[in-house]
Amino acid sequence: MFQEFVLLSLRAIRGIFQQPHYWDDVFVQMDLIGIGSLPVALLTGFFSGAVLALQMSRALQTYGATSSVGQLVSISQVREMGPVLTAIMVAGRNSTGMASEIGSMKVTEQIDAMRALGTDPVLKLVTPRLIATAVTVPLLTILADFVGLVGGWLVACPMLSLTTDSHYWISAWRILEYNDLAQGLVKPFVFAVVLSLVGCFYGMRTEGGTQGVGRATTQAMVVASVWIVVLTFFIGRIFVSL
Repeated sequence: MFQEFVLLSLRAIRGIFQQPHYWDDVFVQMDLIGIGSLPVALLTGFFSGAVLALQMSRALQTYGATSSVGQLVSISQVREMGPVLTAIMVAGRNSTGMASEIGSMKVTEQIDAMRALGTDPVLKLVTPRLIATAVTVPLLTILADFVGLVGGWLVACPMLSLTTDSHYWISAWRILEYNDLAQGLVKPFVFAVVLSLVGCFYGMRTEGGTQGVGRATTQAMVVASVWIVVLTFFIGRIFVSL
């Protein structure tokens, strides 16, 4: 199975540089993944930042370091919470959608019809979803990070009065280094590639009618989520070494 996944991934990535390019499909997927996932990404980002500030407030008050709340929320949100939670939300919404959509096409023999007409299913179905996800997930993560900082500010300043508004935003911005920003952009890009390929892979190997579509959808969600958690550790380890 892993060998099949690697081969599909290589074909999909190679398809980025091959003709024909199905740009209409790419833009359709960008709309479905980017615009469609925007509300859930923003909602998740906002409350993740709010929860971070809320949970840190007690420890910070104990040590008299409430002025550091902006720094802690900023680093946690940009490095980990924003990329990971956004990717999991997109996986739950779009990896499963890719698996079910392509799986339905597989069991109804539409993919076989594509091959009979001379169309490469990987170029037509997988590569556009890969491109669209790789573009939109980092953008969603950036928005989720900012909204998360707003959520942390609402809890830290108006609600709990841990610090002043200006100090919160200045400290949150100054604590970030290029390493943090790079980590916060590399992670969602890698997650996007993996979750799109996982969803398409399980869709392409669907068997057994409608029950098979359901199994493929479940497997895509579980495997994509596990990969996100595993990859965030290894990517974080690399950046810590740098």
